[in-house]
Amino acid sequence: MPLDLHWQQIALRLALACVASLAIGYNRDEHGRPAGMRTIMLVTLTATLSMLQVNLLLSLSGKGPTSFNTLDLMRLPLGVLSGIGFIGAGAIIKKENGATGVTTAATLWFTTMLGLLYGGGQIWLGITATVLALFILKVLKKVEQYVPRARRGALTLNLKEGAPDEQTLRELIRGYTFKVQTWSVQYAPANQLVTLRCELQWRANFAQAPNTPRRLDELRSLPGIAGFRWDE
Repeated sequence: MPLDLHWQQIALRLALACVASLAIGYNRDEHGRPAGMRTIMLVTLTATLSMLQVNLLLSLSGKGPTSFNTLDLMRLPLGVLSGIGFIGAGAIIKKENGATGVTTAATLWFTTMLGLLYGGGQIWLGITATVLALFILKVLKKVEQYVPRARRGALTLNLKEGAPDEQTLRELIRGYTFKVQTWSVQYAPANQLVTLRCELQWRANFAQAPNTPRRLDELRSLPGIAGFRWDE
């Protein structure tokens, strides 16, 4: 990393940080993620500016190109990298069956490091990291769609006279390769309806699994089914 900074070096590092963060942020916006182009670019530029400030504040008297990393000024970018964790944590949303926003949080952390690389003058390492990040976010995203994984959902059926009994319904659901996690039945004397609710688990990939699995959707046509609800 050159210690003597000229405006050309500063402009180059800022430009590369902007281009890299714009490309990654566009990918996040394209998929409707909470941290998009503006957020990613601001995070990356903040990290870049912190490293540029360190470079500009370095005391060069009696120092060689390899001795700058022992100075206390290096605590500034390290603090920026640690502090971004608070923003990343805010992007994660905890749900009953898991969490969303983890990739967004990881992207924020990564782009902070990307800014530190460009700001510190590690241009080729920063470019390589940018290409790898775009490969992970774009190409592996498509691969991930076809990886089978455990999915969970809750089925609620309102049964009237003439509907199949519990045992028949349980065997029918299991025959669809669903694993029954919980099973509850409630009888409403006022309208003579039986409400059956069960939580199910199965394996499917995101590319082939609709909101309501087609196999379960066949239950709608059974005699005596007065109501059908699926929550996932």
